[in-house]
Amino acid sequence: MESFPPPLEVPTPPTPGPFVYPSAAAPHSAAPQQSLWDRFRRRLGAAGAGLIALLAKLKVILLALGNFKLFVTFGTMAVSIAAYTTIWGFPFALGIVALLFIHEMGHVIQLRREGIKASAPIFIPFLGAMIGARSLGDNALAEARVGLAGPILGSIGAAACVVVWKETGNDIWRSLAYVGFLLNLFNLIPVVPLDGGRAMAAMTPWMWIVGFGGLVVLAFVDPNPVVVIVLILGGLEIYRRFTRYRHSSPEQRDYYRVPPVDRLLIGAVYIALIALLVVGMHATYAPATLA
Repeated sequence: MESFPPPLEVPTPPTPGPFVYPSAAAPHSAAPQQSLWDRFRRRLGAAGAGLIALLAKLKVILLALGNFKLFVTFGTMAVSIAAYTTIWGFPFALGIVALLFIHEMGHVIQLRREGIKASAPIFIPFLGAMIGARSLGDNALAEARVGLAGPILGSIGAAACVVVWKETGNDIWRSLAYVGFLLNLFNLIPVVPLDGGRAMAAMTPWMWIVGFGGLVVLAFVDPNPVVVIVLILGGLEIYRRFTRYRHSSPEQRDYYRVPPVDRLLIGAVYIALIALLVVGMHATYAPATLA
């Protein structure tokens, strides 16, 4: 609530009495005057109240700016839901956006565990969602952990849909589970900027070439705008990373030097996650899933 400065107090004029001519013996009586300090104190009080009101307004503006991130997240979520609704209907569109949100929150949670501040998720219709964060510095292992955190939490969200489907028998939950497993599996393709490509940073970056080749084949076998976009972005990112690696110093190349134990652990999680997602897709597959 805004506060405003109190009005200045104006002294009440004296009650008029009979007019008396001044004389040398008896000069007229002047109205009582405020001291300089009293006037300064009153003006200082009014200025202080005005300053408080200004700070209150600034606080409202700053709070609005702080909530801008939430506005962007929920605004882009609403746009995505509206876009998906035109194809699959509102319930399914809401479920897909919720699964994407769970996936992205996996990245956000792990980034914060790594001590890195992440932006709020931004949703892009028919392309998914994304978050922004500053560089992970010289730690490819941290990049792999952040990359895998999204599919892990996203797979848990899809598995929860399976539980609801089994309890209710409503096939919309089966469809959501299947698509959730599929989206997380697609994200594990070993190409940057997909999550699988980030995991390869800690295993063997040369797998980016294998993943890129697989995407090229997929683009010819089943042309899809999303695959083409990922192919273009992946090609540019692979070229940038390998170019930077060739011209980097030995200290910068330490980014990709991960202890064998950690490399083995990342590889085991990566392969196990792929296997579980394939099993989940097989269990929830139905020819008319999205019909």
